[in-house]
Amino acid sequence: MAKKAVATFAAKAGAKSMVKCIRMDRSPKTGAYVFTEQLVEAEKAKEFLEKK
Repeated sequence: MAKKAVATFAAKAGAKSMVKCIRMDRSPKTGAYVFTEQLVEAEKAKEFLEKK
């Protein structure tokens, strides 16, 4: 069943150009690290990672 779900996801239009980016930021409140995850287009990945 997992193979079918993956195949369905890959068959959608534009799904291959999306990447999952994970950025590590510092929380201004506690100073601890917070991880921000987002699905972005492959061309915009660098912009997402450079944002603060």
